[in-house]
Amino acid sequence: MPIDYILENGIIKLKNNKYIKILKIIPINYNLKSDLEKAAILNSYKTFLKTCPFQMQILIQSSKENLEKNIFNIQKNIQKKENKKLTKIANKYIEYINKINSNKKSSSKNFYLIISNEISKNQENIESIEIIKNDLKEKYFKIKECLYRCGNSVIEINTKEEIIKILKTFFNARKNNLNKN
Repeated sequence: MPIDYILENGIIKLKNNKYIKILKIIPINYNLKSDLEKAAILNSYKTFLKTCPFQMQILIQSSKENLEKNIFNIQKNIQKKENKKLTKIANKYIEYINKINSNKKSSSKNFYLIISNEISKNQENIESIEIIKNDLKEKYFKIKECLYRCGNSVIEINTKEEIIKILKTFFNARKNNLNKN
């Protein structure tokens, strides 16, 4: 693992003297927006790219979803209703969900931005680490503000448990992809 340690505020120190911070992005559904809203979102996104001239990595994690629980809830609600038209629609919807579930096409996605800063080995001291912490915090607030204008939410990942969970998922996915090749 390229990780040296995780600081208490969610900053990860890598072995190459780089410090990174993971931000979770809660996206909007762009496809559901009107043309005018789409234009405004794109303009806000351009502003985001100009305002944040630092390096960022985008990480997208997909995971397959089992929709059995959703089907069960729909079936439970059908039993409460006596409207035959609603029951017919619900049954067609259950068929559709079963088809998606059997084809393994249902998935959820998590979106992350990874921001970084680094210092040379001989500069590493408590003051320089504080500067890096402040720099990453400043970048986080800048990203949060700019992406909020696009309609997205940004969540700071700052607990060790959350970070470890994300990293395990990421490294396991990479390992599985390498094993496939």
